[in-house]
Amino acid sequence: MLYKELQPADMYMIRLPYSFSDYDRQLLTLLYQPLVGAESISLYLTLWADGEAQNNEQSPHYQLMNVLGVSIGKIFQARIALEAIGLLRTWQKSENDGRVFYYELTAPLDAESFLKDPLLSMFLLGKIGENAYKQLRSRFIQPTNWNDGFTDVSRTFMDVFKPSSKTGNAVSYADDFQSKKRMESLPFYFDQFDFALLQEGLSEQLVPKSAMTIEAKEVIAKLAFLYNLHPVEMQKVVILALDDELHLSEARLKKACADYYKLTVSKTAPVMEKIEQSAKAVPEKSQPLSKEEELIHYLETTAPAVVLKDIANGKEPILADVQLANHFVTHFKMPIGVVNVLLQYVLLRTDMKLTKNYAEKIASHWIRKDVKTAKQAMELARSEHEQYIKWKSEGSKQKSYTKKPVREEKVPDWFYKKDEETKQSGEKTNGIQDIDQERQKLLADLNALKR
Repeated sequence: MLYKELQPADMYMIRLPYSFSDYDRQLLTLLYQPLVGAESISLYLTLWADGEAQNNEQSPHYQLMNVLGVSIGKIFQARIALEAIGLLRTWQKSENDGRVFYYELTAPLDAESFLKDPLLSMFLLGKIGENAYKQLRSRFIQPTNWNDGFTDVSRTFMDVFKPSSKTGNAVSYADDFQSKKRMESLPFYFDQFDFALLQEGLSEQLVPKSAMTIEAKEVIAKLAFLYNLHPVEMQKVVILALDDELHLSEARLKKACADYYKLTVSKTAPVMEKIEQSAKAVPEKSQPLSKEEELIHYLETTAPAVVLKDIANGKEPILADVQLANHFVTHFKMPIGVVNVLLQYVLLRTDMKLTKNYAEKIASHWIRKDVKTAKQAMELARSEHEQYIKWKSEGSKQKSYTKKPVREEKVPDWFYKKDEETKQSGEKTNGIQDIDQERQKLLADLNALKR
């Protein structure tokens, strides 16, 4: 299901409509990070840094995987969390050679707007606790009486400047430009709330329609979502929140809803949690995964650079090998799982030397065969093993006369199936081993004759 949403070879561009500051970094770290997690904020900061250097340039998502050191699935989960919290907007376009995503970073809400929002403030309170929440409020929100005893002596514009008799160039006011206005509230779409049912139980004399402004409706919908209240229950909240002039203020709505919730539902505040998007796409299995299934999962979800490091027993791979793996993903549009199988097979077949021509020849064969998964690549490597041996021999052009002892040829662990099916009918595996043993014997006899 993930490949329908995002692939490592998909390209992306970044747009920064605002000039971000250190204040924005503090808001992201202290207010937003407890809500969306460290991986989402890391993705935001990476796009921020990358966007300052980009000029409508396209880059593959595989680049983000290398920078963040996470799988494409983690990047997708981090992206949708940023979209939900209002920090990112995403546009998608399909082209002949793949998809392109346009990411626009949105500036975080200022501290006052964030802490006054009923959803965000309650969400943050449940994440960090009451004491830490109070400390954040005192850090970002200054007291209103800070200037008691002082008189404002600031000069106005007209006190300092006046029109001049000199003439200058005319200014055009017809230019069309986009304002860089900062977002004032969390993007929350309240169309799903049944306002018709809410107003059915409220008479015009008791709650006039003028009181149900757009701002009041947005607060009502947010509170109903936060406290999980039905429109009929919200009728009582609205009645409690009306002031003497039959107006609905945000503060009175919040207090009335909290009081009603404590009185009728629970004295403890509600808790919000993130929806796990992968729950529908990956059904749970009652039985544990077999060794081959665990291997396939590892190959499908691990970056090729990490696989190269694992093959080398934790040693950092050389830049040329990483670039070749990146080339298969970005240029040939090969899935990551298929590239990882290719790396394992070629490295173990060539004594840990990643030969470019040999790897590209096998890769082109798999592309023509339309191999999409690691399992398909493993099956094709097993069935075409003899052919790949011939390609290796043709490419290496080894000398006929050699005094080196013949070594046993290596293949990946997955080459020989070890599941129940293979155990029941082990004739195929034994047959391949017998052929290899016979071949080694013939080569040894040939070398003895030459000596």
